[in-house]
Amino acid sequence: MAIANAVKDALASSSMIRKLFEEGNELKKQHGPEKVFDFSIGNPDLDPPPAFYRVFSRLAEEDAAGKSKGTHGYMPNAGFPAVRETLAKKASADHHCTVPASHIIMSVGAAGGLNVVFKSILNPGDEVIVPKPYFMEYRSYVSNHGGKLIEAESLSDFALDVRSIERVLSPKTAAVLINSPHNPTGKVYSAADIAALVELLRGYGNRTGRRPCLVADEPYREIAYDGITVPPILSAYEESIVVTSYSKSLSLPGERIGYIAAAPEISGREDLLGAMIYATRVLGFVNAPALMQRMVAELTGERVALEVYERRRAAFKEILDHAGIHYAKPEGAFYFFGKVPPKNAGSKTEETGGDEAFSDCLKKHLVLGVPGSGFGAPGWIRFAYCVDEGVIRASAPAFKEAVEEWRQ
Repeated sequence: MAIANAVKDALASSSMIRKLFEEGNELKKQHGPEKVFDFSIGNPDLDPPPAFYRVFSRLAEEDAAGKSKGTHGYMPNAGFPAVRETLAKKASADHHCTVPASHIIMSVGAAGGLNVVFKSILNPGDEVIVPKPYFMEYRSYVSNHGGKLIEAESLSDFALDVRSIERVLSPKTAAVLINSPHNPTGKVYSAADIAALVELLRGYGNRTGRRPCLVADEPYREIAYDGITVPPILSAYEESIVVTSYSKSLSLPGERIGYIAAAPEISGREDLLGAMIYATRVLGFVNAPALMQRMVAELTGERVALEVYERRRAAFKEILDHAGIHYAKPEGAFYFFGKVPPKNAGSKTEETGGDEAFSDCLKKHLVLGVPGSGFGAPGWIRFAYCVDEGVIRASAPAFKEAVEEWRQ
């Protein structure tokens, strides 16, 4: 049977991350897992915090004793009311404003939440602006609902380039999508960056009558280093929506649990909230996982051990420095975005394709990193350091040898 043309096109340029992840599994079978240095996928290897298991056991015991009738059945599509009340308090604290419980929609991870948002706000042909580089699945999330992703440049340190965003604003702009802490660069947008972006969007909306929504994808909010604080979004701009998950902060990517939070003063709030609840249902999610809703409501003060990621970041920094790979130092998340090294005199790395060739060179030495062209940034490579520190340190000779071969 023939498949849809849009899916056929998407499969032809399918996720480099997943492709490398699968190649890594094959290499591990051939060479042994201890000899393969797989930094391809942002799949946290840390266990959830101990409190997760305590809450999990208690809820299971209560359910088995019949103390929690109906907790595994359908609930309102937006989620359990008590859970939404609790997470509204967390969102209020994170974003320095009072978020009503009615503005919280429980979601099937951040990916599910973003699809719910875009189904709710996009008309066919509407545009969503995203700064480069960006998580490659964003393009599909937008096109799923008739929209078009529009790329904007970032500054050389990957900070927001507000002037670049301004240049691509158009009457079709429905939203600007940002991600901070950032995948793949680890950048945390500053409060000044957010303020400048908000000023631009307000001004544009006042002039044109269509104020773009600011959609913030924040699964890494709890993972920031060196005392950096991730600035609030919902209090900064009245037309904002935050989508987050517990995939990274609690190491629960397989449990698919997150939530959407809409700004307290967002325009057309009743219609918007109704649309997102409807979208949750008809996209086939129906509701976020019932048990995980109850779990995360009791774990709002918990997160994975940040100091472990800090040690890994330091170890990976040493290895990249020693190998001669320049990078953007991550301020959050758990990725290094490394620049493809130049070749020796007389040779020049191609602006496009060089990152894929360098990725292949690394692969020969059993090091897996994702080419930056998959993120809209040719000439760069992403390395995920959410792996055991021993694996990171053991990769040092392979990195060094790969770069030496590449330069020759």
